[in-house]
Amino acid sequence: MDKFELQKLRDLPIEGVAERLGLQVSRHKCLCPFHEDHHPSLSFSVRKNTYRCFVCGASGGTIDLVMRHLNLDFKAACRWLADEHNIILEKCTIGSVPLCTFDASRYERYFERPWLSPEARHFLFEERRLDERVVRWCRLTSWRDKQGVPWLQIPYYNREGKLVGVQNRNLVCGALPRFRFPCGSQCGIYNLPVLNLLKPGDELYIAEGCSDCWSLLSAGHKAIAIPSATLLTKKDKELLLTLYSNSSPLPSGGAGGGSQFAGGSQFGGRLSMWPDNDAPGERLFLQLKEVLPSLVHHQLPSDCKDYSDYYLRYLCQKR
Repeated sequence: MDKFELQKLRDLPIEGVAERLGLQVSRHKCLCPFHEDHHPSLSFSVRKNTYRCFVCGASGGTIDLVMRHLNLDFKAACRWLADEHNIILEKCTIGSVPLCTFDASRYERYFERPWLSPEARHFLFEERRLDERVVRWCRLTSWRDKQGVPWLQIPYYNREGKLVGVQNRNLVCGALPRFRFPCGSQCGIYNLPVLNLLKPGDELYIAEGCSDCWSLLSAGHKAIAIPSATLLTKKDKELLLTLYSNSSPLPSGGAGGGSQFAGGSQFGGRLSMWPDNDAPGERLFLQLKEVLPSLVHHQLPSDCKDYSDYYLRYLCQKR
C-alpha cells in the first residue's frame, strides 16, 4: 500500500466513517466510545477531518478511529475502511495516473461461460434470492484461490460492452480482505450496458453497490450502481450529468418526451434511488441530488436497512 492509497483512506469524511462504525453523530459530536460517556464529548473537525475527545483525550483521523474502535492493527483498519467504501487499494498510481493498465484479455474468457461454485450459488440464490436471469445478464462467475477461498467474480463493462474492470468478492463471511481488484481495474459505475435498453419514459434506478443493483434488477427495474458519491470520478459525473440532461421528473407511470439520449435513443424518464436507511445513505442521496437535481427519493420501510433487505423481506414473497 503506497502513500497515495493511504491518502484516499485518510481523506474519507471522518463523520461518515464514524457513522459506518455505528456512532450517532449530531452537530459534529457524539458519545465517546472510548470511555463511559453520558454527554457527547467526542468532537469532529470537518475542516481538519479529525476527531478528539475532550475528556479522555482520544484523537486522530479516520484510520486511527477504526483502529481504536474495532481494536484492529493498522493494516486491518485500512482494509476495513477500503472494504466499507469500496476503495481499490492495490492499484498502483502516481497521483491519479495508473502505473499499470487493466488487461481485459486475461479475464474475458472467464465470463464467456460463467461457472458458479456451491458457495456462489448459495450466496446468490439462497441468501440473496436473485433471479437467475439477472445473474446471467451480469455474467457473474466464481473461482477459488490457492488457499481454497471461494470468490465471486464481478465484471464491469462500459456501455459498449467492453470489459474495463473486475471486482472479486470474498464469499467467506467476515473474512478479510472482503474485496480484491486486479491492477488497473476501472470499477466505477456498474451495469452500464443497461443504458442501451432504456425506452422513453423508463425509470432508471441508481443503487449504491452491486448487491442493491442485483436486487433492483431482480425486482424488474432497470438499474446502475455507484461505489459511493465520494468515489465518483470526473468521467462518472459527466456520464450521470448526461443521464440527467436527457431525463425529466415524470409522475409515476407517466411517459413523455425528452431530448435525444446518447446513442440516438430517447430516454425522457426519471432517475430514482432507494437510499440506505441510515445517515450515510441519506447523505449519499443529497450528494447525488447536487449532481442530479431531478433524482427521486424512495423511502424504505423502517425495518429495512437497504434495498437488498427490502427485496428479501417484502418482494421475494410475491415472486
